[in-house]
Amino acid sequence: MQPIMGRPVLLIGIAMPLIPRLLAIALLAAPVFAQAQSADPSQSGLSLELNAVQNVEGACRFTFVANNGTGAAIDRAVFETVIFDATGGVVRLSLFDFRELPEGRPRVRQFDVPGMTCETIGQTLINGTNTCISNGAESDICSDGLMLNSRITIKLLG
Repeated sequence: MQPIMGRPVLLIGIAMPLIPRLLAIALLAAPVFAQAQSADPSQSGLSLELNAVQNVEGACRFTFVANNGTGAAIDRAVFETVIFDATGGVVRLSLFDFRELPEGRPRVRQFDVPGMTCETIGQTLINGTNTCISNGAESDICSDGLMLNSRITIKLLG
């Protein structure tokens, strides 16, 4: 045991000098830091987060947060979305029109799926891009580097 300023330093039950201790802490924190970075909306690409669901008037309302970090404004983004029940069966195939998504600015979009309650939904799949228009022309920026995340128990897959 090597003392630091008269006291030993313990890391996971082992006495260690200060420099190796700091290195060990940095190595242990690296995966957490990398995971936090992957959810960073300032990264390049388009990110969609399933933020909430709510039962409203005979429908399940999906709330998404979209962050456009592609470097260009998206004039219109429409995604083919598949909704699965809790057992994995396909319940509905829908087109979710996220409309315009300005570059570098988050947008909240809501979609009502009639005839179902939110409790019956197991997961949601972004099956592909139906329409992606940027600078007045079709583009691949909606699907290139698309990042998906869910803040709730319903998974968002892609």
